[in-house]
Amino acid sequence: MKSSKTQRRNKKPVSTDPASAINRHLGVRVKQLRTERRWSLEAMAGASGVSRSMLSQIEREQANPTLAVTMRIAQGFGMSLGDLLEMPAAASSINVIRRGDRAYHYRSDKFCRLRTLSPLNLEKDVEFYEVQLQPGGALRSAPHFEGTREFITVQQGEIRLESGEDSEVLGRGDSASYRADLPHAIVNAGKSEVLLFLVDIYR
Repeated sequence: MKSSKTQRRNKKPVSTDPASAINRHLGVRVKQLRTERRWSLEAMAGASGVSRSMLSQIEREQANPTLAVTMRIAQGFGMSLGDLLEMPAAASSINVIRRGDRAYHYRSDKFCRLRTLSPLNLEKDVEFYEVQLQPGGALRSAPHFEGTREFITVQQGEIRLESGEDSEVLGRGDSASYRADLPHAIVNAGKSEVLLFLVDIYR
């Protein structure tokens, strides 16, 4: 029999940071919902498009899924992202999103990086993003739900903003709002990196 000292030494410490709390909650929540539906991991993988191995790791709290993966799981259950991540009141009134937390990196490639600045457990009536575009980069989007608008502020660089058939050139310090229920795009129109902040408001 192990001594209490040995047991304390071998016990895995529980992290209290918000990102770890979300991962723990997500693992419990996915397993609970899958059990309620009497789905196997294979059935859940088929419904969500997320691999069986990834789902298993999430349920065992051994994975740090991206926002895109978490959204696919929510869609697999036929629910919103906010409903999937609904959590009881946290002990702290401050929810910190660390710059390097990959769970909040919605897109990242050599031309464009899109990082959500909104807590993942909020209802998605409003979404807040940081966007970085390298020269030649663009963020192009299909129409969102009817009535959706986007608001941007350019922190550095120069962009061409497109909404439907309209376009405007914006530079550092410029802001704009535009319809996002039409095809729309943010294009790096200069020779240096662009940094901007983007807010989606759904109606």
